[in-house]
Amino acid sequence: MNMVYGNLSTVNRCRVGNVLHLTLNRPESRNAMSITMVDELLLSLQQAESDASVRIIVLRGANGHFCSGGDIKDMAAARMQPETEGVDAIAGVNARFGQLCLAYARTPLAVVVALEGTVMGGGFGLACVADVALASASTDFRLPETSIGLVPAQIAPFLVERLGYSEAKRLAVTGGRIGAQEALSLRLIHELHADAAALEAALQATINQIVQCAPNAVAASKALIARARLEPPQDLIADAAAVFSRAARSAEGMEGGAAFLQKRRPAWSNLNDVQ
Repeated sequence: MNMVYGNLSTVNRCRVGNVLHLTLNRPESRNAMSITMVDELLLSLQQAESDASVRIIVLRGANGHFCSGGDIKDMAAARMQPETEGVDAIAGVNARFGQLCLAYARTPLAVVVALEGTVMGGGFGLACVADVALASASTDFRLPETSIGLVPAQIAPFLVERLGYSEAKRLAVTGGRIGAQEALSLRLIHELHADAAALEAALQATINQIVQCAPNAVAASKALIARARLEPPQDLIADAAAVFSRAARSAEGMEGGAAFLQKRRPAWSNLNDVQ
């Protein structure tokens, strides 16, 4: 199924070949994440996952900023709603953002984020869930929740996953603000580039690298690596062997082996098997 992707109210969408570009588009608020934006990002991911033509999602922000965090207006509106029958509107808004982070963290598609300008709060969290995070030297990272009496609730697991317990805790308790160079040294981001033009070139190079890899193998690798974070190696031996065997016996595995022996690039687009 090949989807047609039109722009949404807060997310611009453009498919170029195997890549779906999603641009957070609320420039008047430095792309603050409203509940509408959360829903539109979730919808876009669901559509991409059902679209055989999409292999990569690129996340970025409009007008030189990535995302300034959650929309305070949404939280203020939720605070005004009375809690009825145990339903807490603020918790509901927060949980919806958590579902967004989890969906992008677990997707079998490759997720690349191109970061510029402001990366705060929830935007910081989205940077952490991406498989590849690229940034320009202008990027300013901030985890401001505790400095305004809040908690980095839904992004906490992904902060620990990306940065480790010690650095995640340090940034949380200091309302951390770090520049792009420190973000690189902490491995919050994987590459740092001098300006927007260099960032675009690096993004295209990363896309080119990913599309040379087999899509089902990428998905299976992401799932296995996610398990490897939490399970001891001895518990993974049998399952990992089964994953490897399925890959080796698949059309992708056959094509990859043949291409290696014939010294050519594999033709993944001609394969339709699903693992």
